[in-house]
Parts: sequence; C-alpha cells; structure tokens
Amino acid sequence: MKRLVVAVLLPIVLLLAAAAPAQTTLSPAVKAFITVDAPIVGLQDVRVIDGTGAPAREHQVITIQNGKIESVQPLSYDHIYPAGTKIISLQGYTVIPGLVGMHDHLFYPGTLNPIHYSQGDFSSPRLYLAGGVTTIRTTGSLETYTDIALARDIDAGRVPGPKIFPTGPYLEGAGSYTPQMHELKDAEDARRTVAYWAQEGANNFKAYMHITHAELAAAIDEAHKRGMKVTGHLCSIGFHEAAALGIDDLEHGLVVNGELAPAKQADKCPEQTAIRDALLKAEVSGPEIQQIIKDLVAHKVAVTSTLPVFETFVPNRPPMSLPSPAGAPPQTSPYMRRVLDAMLPEARSEYLARRATIAGVKDSPWPELLKKEMQFEYAFAKAGGWLLAGLDPTGYGGVLPGFGDHREVELLVEAGFTPVEAVKIATLNGAQWLGIADRVGTIAAGKQADLVVIKGDPSKDISDIENVETVFKEGVGYDAAKLIEATKGKVGLH
Repeated sequence: MKRLVVAVLLPIVLLLAAAAPAQTTLSPAVKAFITVDAPIVGLQDVRVIDGTGAPAREHQVITIQNGKIESVQPLSYDHIYPAGTKIISLQGYTVIPGLVGMHDHLFYPGTLNPIHYSQGDFSSPRLYLAGGVTTIRTTGSLETYTDIALARDIDAGRVPGPKIFPTGPYLEGAGSYTPQMHELKDAEDARRTVAYWAQEGANNFKAYMHITHAELAAAIDEAHKRGMKVTGHLCSIGFHEAAALGIDDLEHGLVVNGELAPAKQADKCPEQTAIRDALLKAEVSGPEIQQIIKDLVAHKVAVTSTLPVFETFVPNRPPMSLPSPAGAPPQTSPYMRRVLDAMLPEARSEYLARRATIAGVKDSPWPELLKKEMQFEYAFAKAGGWLLAGLDPTGYGGVLPGFGDHREVELLVEAGFTPVEAVKIATLNGAQWLGIADRVGTIAAGKQADLVVIKGDPSKDISDIENVETVFKEGVGYDAAKLIEATKGKVGLH
C-alpha cells in the first residue's frame, strides 16, 4: 500500500489564509473544551452521511480550511493534502452534519414546583454541543432576554454552545398553566409583543395552547411583515384553521391537535383526554387524518417531530437497561446512564419516581398514541410534508439536551425512516426552515464546517449516533466527553 503524500503548497495556503475572514476570538472558558483548532484539518478515511438522504459514502476525506469545508472526496493512495494540514485518521468512524435542533429549549422542568421551569443557560448549551447539535431554535422562551444574551455570548466566543436562533416569548392566551408566560389580552397585544421582541433580537415566534384566532392571525401577520416565521403548539386552534391563517410550522404533531376532539368549540382548548381518545379511535390512513396531511402539505406548513418527550409517557420507555445474559444483573443503558448522571440529584429522584408511577399504569394509552404519532409523521413526510426534528426537554424531565436529540433520530428510524432519511430530517430540513441551508445542514464543499464525528456506523445501527466523540463547529473541534463531564449533576440546577 502506498504512503499518503502531503504536498508542499505553502504559498497557496498563505494566500488563502490572508484572504480569509477574521476568526472569532475564543475565551479560555471555550478553549478548555477544544481538541482540534488548526487552519487546515483533514478527516481521513471516514464514512460520510452528508445530510441529503443519500447513501453513506465510505473512505472519504473531508478537508476543513478556515472554518469551512474545502473539499469532500474519495480517499486515494496518493491523496495530496496542503502543507500544514492536521490529519486525523478516522477509519471506522462516521461524520454527519451538525444537527439542527428545531424544538430545543434552554429550560427544564423545575424540581419541587411543577408549574415553574428552571433556566438551563449553563448546562443546556454545553449538552447540545456535546451531542453534535450545532444549531438550535429555542421554540418558546421563558427568559427571552437571557436566551438572546446567551446567543450573543456564544457568537462572540465567550461561552461554548450551538448557534442559537432565539424564539420570542410564548404567544399564549388566557389560561396559561405557568406564571412565567404572559397572557395576551387581544390581537393588538399580540402585534405589540411580536413587534417589540423582533426589535429586541428574537428570530421567530411560537404560539401556544390558548391563543385565540384573532390573536394568532395578528401575530402571524406582524411576523410575516418582518420576514419572520411563526410556529405553534396549538390546542384552541386546529391544524386546518392554523394552516389557513398562514402559520409556518406546527409543533409535536397529531397528539396535540385540538380539532380532533368531538364538539370542539372555537378558541377553546379541549381537555387533553378528549384529544387523545379521539386519536385512539382514528386511523392515520383514514380520511380525516389524510385530509389534515393534504392540507398541511398544500399550505407548506412544516411539522416538528418531538417523539422523545412523548416516549417518556410510555411505560418503561426509553429502556432503562440493556439485555443481559440469564442470571446476570441488568446493566443501565449508556443512554440512560448519561441522562441520569447529568441531572441534579433532586431532579433525578423526581424523574425516577414519576417513571416508576407510569410503569405501573395498566392499559396506558401512550403506547398506541406514540405509535400513531409515528405513523402520522411518516405518512406526512412521504406525502411531501416538511418534517423537522427536535426533542422538547420538558414533560416530567428525563429528556435532556443533546441526548434527547439523539433519541429523536433513533425514534424516527423506529417510525419507519431509514437512518439516512432520519439524519436528513434532523439536519437539512431544519436548516432549510431557518433559511441557512446555504451554510449548514449538509456536508459539501463551501459549507460551514459544522460536523459530528461518531464512532461506528449509524447508517446501519442508528444507536451509534450516541457515540459522539468530536463536534466541529465552524471548523473548531470540541471534545464531547469534556462538555458532558462539565454538566454532571447540573441539569435542573442551571
């Protein structure tokens, strides 16, 4: 076998470096997590899942230069690298695009107080980045100024974390279950709220469960005037109605669609049990749900999948233990071990207690509800729908930044998507919705070098997506294990 050749191309390298834009100065707090920081990096002999949905490509070389992908090409025996390239051999590894999390809050269910959510501005950005989530949309904010300031700090290199697209405060009507949300008074209040937060630095907006038709119409109109988008976790307004109003995205999917409930009243959120009972009786292949799919596709309304938060309501999911030989003690799964280790002890205890209660529920509707939500998302995407991916770190806890994003991709595969399709949903689709697909979302020459180095082959075993070792953001490589270590015992605290 011939030895790889490193070409002496120093004059060209110096010329390109001189023409490159100035790099962000990274603080010592950020540098503590960096393992790769070189002008030119070569990821050698790696498997590439490029985010387009195409099959994985074996034995590739990705060259990164000045924060961007310079080239992606097959490895050859006489491959030539520019002088000064830091070559990283990655045989047996896979590189995927940085994940684009589209329902990735910066808060977490509060311990001891079920109607209060604690801000996770320390743990959340570190865990997202550790999981290879290099871009997030917060999709609802409770401390909007904090989220906007954190986004700026990350952009300035003062704090490690993903690129943040901050969503404004929840656009909620009368009936909010937490005092952390402002309740809109009327349509004019909705306009004022959108206009104010657009000026303050919010990038997009999220309507919530009790918003009225008039308030939602005003919010969408005000946002669209400014070139901004609106998504919604709706209940008082059904999917057909929201699509007609021009909403850009719907969160969670069929499980929260209030229009399924019988005798649905205008601007009123039905009981959640009524929505669930109606869904249990419906069939995804039936005319009612098929018409919802057709309407959303026709109006180009995206749907954000958040399967991990629904999975926690299914007894004994996600699995706590791995299969073990007869007579051997059960071993906690690596996924759940990392989740539990990251939690504040009080948060961990509350999660485990609630999980045990759910495990004891007889005839739980949630196994069937989760199955139907998966069926809906698969049918929606196959009909041409724009499916996005997120985790939603709420519920009763246990859905954590980064780890939950991995679980979302795994559950999309369980829903019927191929691994490469699931990766595309979690990368390119989100980048397209945010309007940044020219920069991120796929692995291609000229794109920003947001890349995730994974040990194993998630194109064959999607659970390998959990084995993140290095995360490149704008060409700088971060140590996933160090980021995770820094957050141990912090989730639920800050």
